[in-house]
Amino acid sequence: MSDTPVSETSVSAAHQISPSLTATLPGNYYTDPEIFRQEQEHLFESMWFCAVRSADLAGPGAFRTVQVGRENVLITRTRKGDLRAYLNVCRHRGARLCMEESGQIRRNLQCPYHAWTYDLDGKLIAAPNLIKMPDVDRVEYGLIKVSLREWLGYAWVCLADEPPSFEDTVLHAAVERLGDRAAIEHYGTEHLALGKRIVYDVRANWKLIVENFMECYHCATIHPELTDVLPEFADGYAAQYYVGHGAEFGEEIKGFTVDGSEGFARLPAVSADQDRRYYAITVKPTVFINLVPDHVILHRMFPMAEDRTVVECDWLYAPEVVESGADVSKSVELFHRVNEQDFEACERTQPAMASRAYRKGGVLVPNEHHIGIFHEWLVERLGGSHAGPVH
Repeated sequence: MSDTPVSETSVSAAHQISPSLTATLPGNYYTDPEIFRQEQEHLFESMWFCAVRSADLAGPGAFRTVQVGRENVLITRTRKGDLRAYLNVCRHRGARLCMEESGQIRRNLQCPYHAWTYDLDGKLIAAPNLIKMPDVDRVEYGLIKVSLREWLGYAWVCLADEPPSFEDTVLHAAVERLGDRAAIEHYGTEHLALGKRIVYDVRANWKLIVENFMECYHCATIHPELTDVLPEFADGYAAQYYVGHGAEFGEEIKGFTVDGSEGFARLPAVSADQDRRYYAITVKPTVFINLVPDHVILHRMFPMAEDRTVVECDWLYAPEVVESGADVSKSVELFHRVNEQDFEACERTQPAMASRAYRKGGVLVPNEHHIGIFHEWLVERLGGSHAGPVH
């Protein structure tokens, strides 16, 4: 496949389908390394990417390395307490500065190859024989900075030379889903504490995971625990189907737990009309936010290959819940089961994307229409145009 943008003809399904159905993307969108390369360039390396939880980098010198598209990004906290992000590349000969996924920098960043040394603000401060090279600009030859914004207690990075508006993209996703920005701010996510983190290594394309999260047509089939807590999901309509809609807990359900038992006290600023409801937000391309009255669940996806995606899922609670050592296992277990059920379904689907049976794609039923909108967005980002329904 060439480097040219995805074309309209490559997306359009040539087969005839019922007027009630909408064509999906062809199977090669989930298996073609060249399409994945284009996604790395036009999505992961061009949009805001949720990289790390800010509190994970608690003190000066704490760092984490994150794969964003084809680049490895180093995120660290400076002596002044600010977060900074850099390409994890020494400016001398290109060696990777930090090989570990996380750790603590004692004083400065030093390349293990030739000992070029940088401070936590990215400035070149030392190198063998540097004093004999007075013409070397230590700022110009410092680390390459990556744009960084903090929101919901997470560091979001963007590799683009001119990042898109954070307000018009990331923040807009919350407004588009909930109706206003204040609705998500009620949960005070940036002030919550980490109760549990589970990392899943999913043998499936990242888009299959997004599509699965956006719809609930499958909920009655594979999510018995979830539909017990949220009975309306059994009808196949996802929480994201209507703007501002939150799926209501069942009458006998006391909390968002695996057995419906009582959870924890409602987060302080959560409004009465948000109580006993579940809200879900997709922040394209790789973040899912799940809001319930007493905690927040946030998924970050790291697409590693066309058939592999690492997903980090955080369960966040009021600080006093975590500090008290309260048992959060029942609320964790509910969405952990949902995750395992979803990821198993995605892994079951991935091999079929290479089958000739899916060469022209599949179909969407009417209550999956928002997946069709996601497909149109994707193809537009890749430089093509989606054909939409085929009659």
